[in-house]
Amino acid sequence: MPKLGMEPIRRAALVKATIDEIGAAGTLDITVSRIAKRAGMSSALAHHYFGGKDQIFLAAMRHTLTVYGAEVRGALAMADDNVSRLQAIIRAGFTNSNFRREVIAAWLNFYVLAQSSAEAQRLLTIYQRRLHSNLVYDLRPLIGDRADAAAERIAGLIDGLYLRRGLDQSSEMGMDATEHVLALLQAELKEHA
Repeated sequence: MPKLGMEPIRRAALVKATIDEIGAAGTLDITVSRIAKRAGMSSALAHHYFGGKDQIFLAAMRHTLTVYGAEVRGALAMADDNVSRLQAIIRAGFTNSNFRREVIAAWLNFYVLAQSSAEAQRLLTIYQRRLHSNLVYDLRPLIGDRADAAAERIAGLIDGLYLRRGLDQSSEMGMDATEHVLALLQAELKEHA
């Protein structure tokens, strides 16, 4: 069996440190040196692996999206109908691995980065389209032509709850936020019935 080199371990440590530093600072205005120190390595090594601060931020964004995607896929695998699939998608967004202070701060800062970085915008667009597509796929059989608009409202509420939690640490925890979005889902389904 091949030996796992240090590069993947160090890259993962730098990505985690980036998310933690963004969470601690609440901004992307952090240095590679700070990220590297938190990861227990030199800034030269961080530059060697990623090339620069923007690439480290993008790697952290990709990691966050990968964790979220895995949570959604895992939740969908257990769902057996359209409603339970929609509930699974919603719940996945508010799990402890996704809806914690550091990750929320990273999400909010990635939204800001996407305004000036084409690659961050591309990643954010992929996330938004995938969420919309997943919601519409299961809403359409239930509410027909209203699926696109309902998916926009649900995605907007999810984003809004992340924003609220990021700006006010005393606001909803994951379970409370989930209940808000599930209530909107039920209202959308009830309106069609």
